[in-house]
Amino acid sequence: MIKAIQKNIHFFTGLGYATIFGFSFMFTAEILEYISSPFHLLSFRFIFAFLTMTIVQLALGSRLKVKKVPISKKLLLLVFFQPFLYFSAETTGVRMTSSSEAGMMIALIPIFVAIFSAIFLKEHPKKIQIPFILSSVSGVVFIAIMQGRADGEVISNLAGIIVLLVAVLAGAGFNITSRSLSVSLTPFQRTYSMMGAGAVIFTSIAVIQQAVRGELTSFFQPLTYTEVLFPLLYLGILSSVVAFFLINFTLSRVSAAQGAVFANLVTVISITAGVFIRGESFYYYHLIGAIFIITGVLGTNLLGKQTPVSTKSLYVKQKAS
Repeated sequence: MIKAIQKNIHFFTGLGYATIFGFSFMFTAEILEYISSPFHLLSFRFIFAFLTMTIVQLALGSRLKVKKVPISKKLLLLVFFQPFLYFSAETTGVRMTSSSEAGMMIALIPIFVAIFSAIFLKEHPKKIQIPFILSSVSGVVFIAIMQGRADGEVISNLAGIIVLLVAVLAGAGFNITSRSLSVSLTPFQRTYSMMGAGAVIFTSIAVIQQAVRGELTSFFQPLTYTEVLFPLLYLGILSSVVAFFLINFTLSRVSAAQGAVFANLVTVISITAGVFIRGESFYYYHLIGAIFIITGVLGTNLLGKQTPVSTKSLYVKQKAS
């Protein structure tokens, strides 16, 4: 039993990060009622995350055997893709487009991951896995289209689509880079670096925005509201530290394409949370889309195999150059 769990641990970690991200939308919506700037929210989120990981390192550093993270071009590329470029592009793109457009675009990440992993990591998905990857993506796209029609949304903002495409490429780039770095850095090291970079980058942006508005003195005022503080604890600790650790761990055990496809489960989790917690409506297209998504995730992973990243890949060879 224990060996079976260990062998399929990526199913639990993949489902774990998808579940955490699925519930994060509710908390983000609550906070944005009190904080107008998304970058202000991201600043608090990553500050909480970085402080949490620093406390963990100080308390359990010897047990975790955490070593100083060597700065490399590949590590800088990781934090550039995620959190900086992805969150910046996603936040901007979502504000410029409809929710259905955003959902459809972000769902394309597993496809780009499969393409990039074949090019840079020499991890070619099996032919039988490809229909399941497409099934997962199709489920999200179907739900997004149907929801957009129900909400009367109109697809029209080309600039917003382009910005979301940048987010998609950044998300795919993160998966590939994290998978490649799993050879030399632990999931904790990768996650810690991401949280630290996010805290510095987004706090700098938020401070500049607040200074321009003449509201710098009230930067920390939102933290005095319990309606902000508790959701921030969820976003900072669970949705940042725990979720990204689980992503990085998953990418250490399976191919980039297998790890990335779990992200489409976020749609299923967020719908479920909306129905049972917020009392939102559940329609037939939610069920159809969920079946496609779950089938795609299961098929992609059951038909794949656990394997360390190939040390023969072009991406890893760059380390020697």
